[in-house]
Amino acid sequence: MDAQAINKPLKVESKILPDFRKNHEVLQMLDTYQDQLRELFLIRNPHFRFNPEYQDALEKFFQEHQSGRSWEAMGSWFYFPWNKMLVHFLPDQMHQELRTARNKNIITKEEQAKLQDFKVGVGGLSVGSHAVSTMAMMGVANNLKIADNDTISGSNLNRIRTDFTMVGVKKADAMARFIYQLNPYTNLEVYGEGINPENLADFMEKPFRLDILVDELDNLEMKVRMRQIAREMSIPVVMATDNGDNAIVDIERYDLDKNTKLFNGAIDESIFNDFSKINPQELPRMALQVAGPELVVPRMLESLLDVGKTLYSWPQLGDAATLSGVAIAYLVKKIALGLPVDSGKYEINLDSIFTLDFSSPASVEGRRAERVAILQKFGPAS
Repeated sequence: MDAQAINKPLKVESKILPDFRKNHEVLQMLDTYQDQLRELFLIRNPHFRFNPEYQDALEKFFQEHQSGRSWEAMGSWFYFPWNKMLVHFLPDQMHQELRTARNKNIITKEEQAKLQDFKVGVGGLSVGSHAVSTMAMMGVANNLKIADNDTISGSNLNRIRTDFTMVGVKKADAMARFIYQLNPYTNLEVYGEGINPENLADFMEKPFRLDILVDELDNLEMKVRMRQIAREMSIPVVMATDNGDNAIVDIERYDLDKNTKLFNGAIDESIFNDFSKINPQELPRMALQVAGPELVVPRMLESLLDVGKTLYSWPQLGDAATLSGVAIAYLVKKIALGLPVDSGKYEINLDSIFTLDFSSPASVEGRRAERVAILQKFGPAS
């Protein structure tokens, strides 16, 4: 079996199941088809919620669905090569109806169809993994592209929702496995080599053009190049930066206004005209400027000074990564449904909600003074 097949589920026709099991290792065969169909029946017939006398109606529903065929011939079978499981699913539309049923009526049937058809691209699968998993659970983006060239390491597990059995697996492959096992009908494009100058144009428009771009990359040059193309193509961009226990969210509505500045003007665009002339030592400072030094929590700022000294990398927490993913999924939903969302930089700050004196003049001034003192340690820009 080739590498590409290992990273995608195989759809297996019911008539060849015996031969397939002879020629492929199947560690587990999971067939809950009738249970899925029973649940779908109850979803479609909510008047049976408090009335257990529905066996005759259920049997009729089963018979109409089967039309004389065997249960094994119903729906679709998918084989997942990475765990060697063979699983029985409802047909595509019935599967989508079942797995999004509890969204109603916070999300209406008509809205759910729009969300499923929305085409989303996510670059960067650390914080981005939470955005992808949340959108997938909500039934957003049955047309999806994900990109990351990194592999899962032990230190990633404080913020990526997986376990040590996945250490060494590419982040893009790990995310693809989750998506396919949740919804094997997803039209998914996986960029396991990450986003680079050679494949960026394809990521944006082939084989389908993105409706929105989620940027969670670390590479500043690619963050800029992605935005330049997104602005040219009138594709909105959303980005969430984990910030201590909180998050900073950037929204760039290039679909509404192509004059919107990159990063909402947080940094002079002319700097990016020639990346070869940028001093690499300036990149951390520029990244901080993009994030918003006036919003970054003091402990994060202080930690950035220690990277390469007492810290190997900048700190990130699982609660902030999860919060960032939720914010992205929320914004993608709003934009997909045509609800008002303005460009700008926004702070999601849990401390401001749960810390009693957070907004007192003394606390505000104390945090400001602490930030100023830390930023002075970065020294003047070259």
